[in-house]
Order: sequence, then structure tokens, then C-alpha cells
Amino acid sequence: MPKIDLSYSWGPEFMPPQTADAPTQRQQALLRNPLMDLLQAVREQGSIAAAAKSLGMSYRHVWGELKKWEQRLNQNLIIWEKGMPAELSEFAGKLLWAERQAQARLAAPIESLMAELERTFAVAFDPDAHLLTLYASHDDALVRLRESTARQSLHLDIRFCGSVDAIRALNEGRCEMAGFHTLSQPNDKSLSAVTYKPLFKPGHHKLIGFARRTQGLLVKAGNPLNIRTLEDVVTGRFRYVNRGLGTGTRLLLDELLMNQHIKPEQLRGYERLEPSHSAVATCIASGQADTGLAIESAALASGLDFIPLVTENYWLACLKSALDAPPVSALRQHLAHADWQNTLQGMPGYQTNQSGNVHSLRKELPWWNLKPRKQPLEA
Repeated sequence: MPKIDLSYSWGPEFMPPQTADAPTQRQQALLRNPLMDLLQAVREQGSIAAAAKSLGMSYRHVWGELKKWEQRLNQNLIIWEKGMPAELSEFAGKLLWAERQAQARLAAPIESLMAELERTFAVAFDPDAHLLTLYASHDDALVRLRESTARQSLHLDIRFCGSVDAIRALNEGRCEMAGFHTLSQPNDKSLSAVTYKPLFKPGHHKLIGFARRTQGLLVKAGNPLNIRTLEDVVTGRFRYVNRGLGTGTRLLLDELLMNQHIKPEQLRGYERLEPSHSAVATCIASGQADTGLAIESAALASGLDFIPLVTENYWLACLKSALDAPPVSALRQHLAHADWQNTLQGMPGYQTNQSGNVHSLRKELPWWNLKPRKQPLEA
């Protein structure tokens, strides 16, 4: 096994946003490897010449690099048949899928590492920049938000984790803000109520509107198994890929299963866990699973179909005392600006949700609104 070395570099200050209809796995890669770029290009283009052109390289260079990698790995990477389209060898195909899966699983910690580096250098380049630490459930719109706020000297140090862990981090003083999501109309007797109610205190915490998004089942392109519901997954004994305990998506799944009277053990693959929406999508795209619950943008990025199931609100929570702090105030203004709201509306599966507005817990989450029972009159 070759040794792995990591490094980082400074790119253009602001990269153009990727379009939802044409992102590739290599465009989205947070850690770049020249061999994977070559293999992906050959797979997409079907020839060495076309791959070289798409990468802006010469045919001779790409051919030489592939041969060099074959010698270094002692494996055939390309099926070289004269007059036939170039194809990846079985080993190269497995290598490419393994790297995609690793990228998807490591996306959240790599993004956190990048945010930490950017936050550190922001102080050096711009002493007046606002810094805000946000622990949050993984979300593609938050990644786009970080890119957007950086242009306004507001640097978001986002640490992706489960929704429950994010709120605990807020309560323990490890961050200024926490991102979590719930069904758009949560039930006061739901698992969400049982999970989130002990973590919040009305009057002490406040909610800031961020987004409304759709979650659903990811399936292979064309939906060959005709999966429409979780019941279809159970009755068809299809392979499911799950999220970990403490994540909002795992909580959502358990909520849906309970509402449909499905036991977790009936779901084949309930115990198989992936750390993010993109990792779930890559698992399905690689053929390791048939379906899983995730957001629409993750499906599109991996060339999968999306079966919408529920709409949920994504909230940013903070302490009431922090609302007027300069970084929080700057973020609220940014979220309320038309430019950001247009960006959010343009992302598949997302809508604005009074973005930037402050909301009370009692108004948005129903489990504090139960009327107190009347005490019986004493005789």
C-alpha cells in the first residue's frame, strides 16, 4: 500500500459556485489526487485523447502518467485495445470507487479542517473580520453559505456533526451557534420532541431561520427497483444505508418508521452507517446499497434519482444573549439579504424560510405550547 501524504494550497479568493446539474465527483473532491483525475477523465471521455483535452493536457503527458502509475502500483489501469474506446480495468474501477467513498466519508472533517485553516489565516489577512463558530448537522447550503459570507469578511468556522451533538456543543460553550433540522410540522409527542426538548430552554435559546429543505430516498438512476416508500424498501428486502446515532436524519428515519409501524430490524441495512448525505449517495451509486435517506443535492451530485418524502426546517440556534453580538448580527443580515436568498432558492431541494429572522422556541416547536392542566378545586 503506497504511503499517503497530505498538503494544502491557496486557490483563487472566490471560486464560482458549482451548478447542481453538472457537478462531477472530481470537481467536488476536497483532497485532489492526479491519478484519480486521470481515471475519472478516461471513464467520462472514453479515450486518452479526449481525456487529455478535458484536462487541458497533452495526449503524450496523460499516456505517460498512466503508464507511470501502472508501474508504481504494479497494476493495469487501462484496457489498451487498438481501435476500441479506452476503458478502466477492474482494479482501476474499484480504486476510483474506493476513493470516492473515502472522499464522501471524510468530507465533513476535511471541510472542518479547511475552515480552521481559513479562520486562522483570516485573522492574518483581515484583522477586522468577524469569526463565528458553528456546530451543525451536515448540509450543502451551509457549505455554500460559508463561501458567501467569506466575501463579506464574515468567516464561519463550521464543524459538522450530528444535530444533537451540535446543540450540546452550544450549551457547553464550544460554539456560538448550532444547526439542526426538524420536520416542518413536528408532533408534540414525536421522537423530535423527546430528543430536542431537554436540550433547549425557552427564553434562553432563540432560533434563526435558515432554510426549508426536502429529504427523501436516493435510488439508482431510472429507479429500476421502483422504490417509492419505506414500505417498499421493507417488502422488497432492498439494501438500506443509514446515518449514525445523534444525526437529524437518523432521528427523522426513526420517526418515519415509528409513524408507519415499521420496526428498525425490518429494514435490511439499518445497522450500516455512513457519516453524511454524500457518503450515503456514494454508497448507493457504487452499488453497495439500494437506497438511503438524504437530501436532493446529494442525489444529483452522484447521478441518482430522488424520491421526496418529507419537508423539514433547518434552524440555526443561539443563546438569546448572543443575538446582538457582531458576528451573529452580521450573519443574520447576510441571511436576510436578497442575494443569499436567491442563491438558496436556486439550490435543488431548498427554499427560504424567513432566513435571518429570529423566532421563539414556543412559536416554532410545538412541545412547549401544551396548555397546563387545570388543578381540581379543593373540597
